[in-house]
Amino acid sequence: MSETLAGKKILLVDDDNDILISMQAAFEPTGAVIETAANGNKAVEMAEKGQPDLVILDMMLPGRSGFLVLERIKARKPKNAKPFVIMITANTGARHKMYAESQGVNEYFTKPVKMEKLISTAEKLLAPPPPAPPPA
Repeated sequence: MSETLAGKKILLVDDDNDILISMQAAFEPTGAVIETAANGNKAVEMAEKGQPDLVILDMMLPGRSGFLVLERIKARKPKNAKPFVIMITANTGARHKMYAESQGVNEYFTKPVKMEKLISTAEKLLAPPPPAPPPA
């Protein structure tokens, strides 16, 4: 179990059921509370209702693209406010990455992504901030 992820709410979004099942299986031992969505409209609904700590978001989705989901869930929020977002895509274009970053994505990976990399990135994003140094 990952102490960093235990009890954290993670929303996994991908229209490929095999990928969703793989991500869910990888994250379950961490103790995170996992929810899944297979399309962009459901992802927005679940993110707004469930207030996840982290969203792992596919770019190409039916109903509403990953970009439109990202825009909606990050609208009017400071850069490092929850939910943190890791976008995964089969598209290798640099323009897409730049656009995602302009919309507040925290990490952007090209498929295939190793599950260990997703988990370690999630742990990095959700780790508690280091304690403030004592006043001088």
